[in-house]
Amino acid sequence: MKYIVVLGDGMADWKLDDLGGKTPLQYAEKPHIDALAAHAEVGLCRTVPEGFKPGSDVANLSVMGYDPHECYTGRSPLEAVSIGIDLKDTDVTLRCNLVTLSDEEKYEDRRMLDYSAGEISTAEARQLIESLKKEFDSSDFTLYAGVSYRHCLVAHGGVCGHTLTPPHDITGKPIRDFLPQGPQAELYLRMMKRSADILKDHPVNAARRAAGKNPANSAWFWGEGTKPALENFREKFGKRGGVISAVDLVKGIGILAGMKVIEVEGATGNYDTNFAGKADAALHALLQDGLDFIYIHMEAPDECGHQGDIAHKVYSIEQIDSRVVARLTEGLRKAGEDFRMLICPDHPTPIAVRTHVADPIPYLLFDSRKQVSGPSSYDEESAKQTGIFIEKGWELMKRLLDE
Repeated sequence: MKYIVVLGDGMADWKLDDLGGKTPLQYAEKPHIDALAAHAEVGLCRTVPEGFKPGSDVANLSVMGYDPHECYTGRSPLEAVSIGIDLKDTDVTLRCNLVTLSDEEKYEDRRMLDYSAGEISTAEARQLIESLKKEFDSSDFTLYAGVSYRHCLVAHGGVCGHTLTPPHDITGKPIRDFLPQGPQAELYLRMMKRSADILKDHPVNAARRAAGKNPANSAWFWGEGTKPALENFREKFGKRGGVISAVDLVKGIGILAGMKVIEVEGATGNYDTNFAGKADAALHALLQDGLDFIYIHMEAPDECGHQGDIAHKVYSIEQIDSRVVARLTEGLRKAGEDFRMLICPDHPTPIAVRTHVADPIPYLLFDSRKQVSGPSSYDEESAKQTGIFIEKGWELMKRLLDE
């Protein structure tokens, strides 16, 4: 028996007038997922417990079977582990986004134009981070380059307790009301302002402007946390597991859980990602490498939700259907392998608000050995209509693995 999670990050949504009153999940052509839904358990699950912010960190921990109340210490430490940072117990980590701010003279008067600086390439970002490291690295701080716009600042002997706003929550808004607050807020704000001075005329940004792209003209700190610890997945659930993702957050969870992190060429974390490559890598891991469980994470729907990009959110869902779910089911059946598959988002990222919400997510749980009766489609409304509701999101994994 093989076990698979197909997670479309932020895939759930609200009804949109532009889609005739349908959600992207309802509107998308997804015949392979819907065919599974007709013979699957479909319902709703709360992946963000009350009192937690609806982030991909908390939500993915829940789907992977970990209670955030017991193990969550912040988002950036999970990403730090993926980058390869050896954290000390006294370290505090912060996510460092490279963002695009408007160009008002006073930093506080600027607006958040783009939380990802136009999905800046990793190669470009590394050059910018190197320039910032020359200024920021010291006995107190170390800045580490990550992937695309996602990077990490480690405060050695730092303190927690800051209010730091995710930049994707304030797209288009003035930043004045969302600047750092807390014990070292003035220091972090000075660093952000200094980053704007350093990056303003950097050759990378000059080239981006000439090419009509958004410049990465400021660092933005958020998501603080401390060194986390997760129970080993195999010891917890008795399955040899692997993780496939383009984003450091999910890779970090996999590393901390002792799972194999599988790299896929062309995996980008957006709608141009190598969907088919992820499915093929999963099949190889399950059928050739002997893993029992694979967690396939696709960031694309979430990124499109943040960007307000309806067309590509629908496209991403359709790619998950045709290039991931279809490929997986065909490959496993051809191999004569029984399997259980969970399809779900971690949280909704509605186009209307362009950020995460804590609404329960629709899930689909399919068992190739059973022919149960399910709804004709997989979407938010059909999941609600079944009346099945799981209050504790971390129990969804047990539901997948319990035969």
